[in-house]
Amino acid sequence: MLAAGRLLRASVASYGGAARWCSSRVGSKEYFDELLAKNKVVVFMKGTPDAPRCGFSNAVVQIMRMHGVDYDAYNVLADESVRQGIKEYSEWPTIPQVFINKEFVGGCDIVLQMHQNGELIEELQKVGITSALLEAEAGQGDKGEK
Repeated sequence: MLAAGRLLRASVASYGGAARWCSSRVGSKEYFDELLAKNKVVVFMKGTPDAPRCGFSNAVVQIMRMHGVDYDAYNVLADESVRQGIKEYSEWPTIPQVFINKEFVGGCDIVLQMHQNGELIEELQKVGITSALLEAEAGQGDKGEK
């Protein structure tokens, strides 16, 4: 996928694949700790970035795409213990769930609000990620200057 002139990679792991990477029991606190340590941005969603299975997951995917974020995505529909386990882990009742630098950020509504008010750009910058929206804005400013 191309986002704002650069390749966007959303790593998608089914829970069978994620279980191979993790030494902990699927759905345990340690299991999620290990998944969250693999990338600065992790999304637990219904479906995959290429085929979201709910509108809220799709909205999060679109926001990540706009920002050009490299993230890992995990399909909670692939394993009920993961679907329930992530809710217990984050103490948040709904899916999708977004984590930045191992910290729970929120679900679709919170991520959307952060995107709209610019806070998402700031949170990404804190972990060394430059939003494609910032890069595009900087490029627009360069065009008018000579």
